[in-house]
Amino acid sequence: MMLGNGLLGIVLGVRAELEGYSTPVTGAVMAGYFVGFLFGALLTPRLLQGVGHIRVYAALASLASTATLIHALNTHPAVWGAMRIITGFSLAGLYIVAEGWLNDSATNETRGRLLSIYMIIVTGGFAVGQLLLSIGDPAGFSPFIAASVLISLAVIPVTLSVNTAPDTTQRSRLSFMAIWRSAPIGIVAGLGTGIVDGAILGMGAVYGSRVGMSVTRISVFMGVILAGGAMLQFPIGAWSDRFPRRRVLLIVTTAAAMLGLSAALLDPLSIGMLVAVFVLGGLAFPMYAIALSHINDMFPPGNAVAISSAFVLVTGFGAIVGPLAAGWLIDGFGPASLFWLLAGTHATIGAFAVVRILTTEGIPLGDQRRFLQVPARTGGNVDAAFPAEHTENSQ
Repeated sequence: MMLGNGLLGIVLGVRAELEGYSTPVTGAVMAGYFVGFLFGALLTPRLLQGVGHIRVYAALASLASTATLIHALNTHPAVWGAMRIITGFSLAGLYIVAEGWLNDSATNETRGRLLSIYMIIVTGGFAVGQLLLSIGDPAGFSPFIAASVLISLAVIPVTLSVNTAPDTTQRSRLSFMAIWRSAPIGIVAGLGTGIVDGAILGMGAVYGSRVGMSVTRISVFMGVILAGGAMLQFPIGAWSDRFPRRRVLLIVTTAAAMLGLSAALLDPLSIGMLVAVFVLGGLAFPMYAIALSHINDMFPPGNAVAISSAFVLVTGFGAIVGPLAAGWLIDGFGPASLFWLLAGTHATIGAFAVVRILTTEGIPLGDQRRFLQVPARTGGNVDAAFPAEHTENSQ
């Protein structure tokens, strides 16, 4: 599933350039994925209650595979925008089914390791999917067919599984304002993380095309960013368990802002650029889990699901804004403005964090809960991200 999703995402950015889309139009098309993702995250639990995990997974995988092929059949921006919404809706549901099944199968003793393996597969699969761009001409059908085949293959292990599908549980409720009053840094960081992740994933390939990268170089460029996010997630998470989480968030977002500034000034085709974006990805993508961990630190056990539901909506809104803002900036001020957007967003998070640290007392280090690695993609099953059982066991 992740191989197909990663390949589709990058081929659309390259193909949009070949089709002559303006950058704002490309940004709007790419933002459609995150619009669909939000609706998928909200509606899939109701579908699961009606027909169960296996049928929902099979139906949504079929829908995602079909939408992938329609991209190749009709390249009009309106059609692509609609297909991106459908793809985002489908992928959100597929994530929820997969993660819910994993969470139901795990125990308190195995859940952390299981989710760590899952995170590596999700991020690694998406990164390798970027490298598959070179298997065919982006101007033709073959990349779309390959992505469709990969997504379709993901149905086989689920539909043939001999294990019993998990039961759907009820979610707790917690108002957004209550979360904001207790952990505004987490909300601001979540919004900013959504903007950054949406801009990178939605417009990174467009940036590569605008600065003269070859198709192969674009795939390497995007793969390196995601590889950094996968490799640095665990050490940054472990660091946030040992030190006050707000201060770790401040240091990470400040370093990401500095890397963004550096990337804006570097030669896009240099080795130095690849090193810079590797570290930038390694700093930017773990911000999702750090912010979510901080919010969970501020509430008693039993609220993890409600917190994560609100967090998905916040980061999802940011992920819609990210490609739109990046498209407008690249069109008006040049490709390097993508990194100015990333740097400015991280700097804003850092400035807000400084104000909060100086004006409010943070939670004692001993009261912080254990960090869990959560893939930063503005969605997924919130039960898998911070299950209540694990939260209670890690006070």
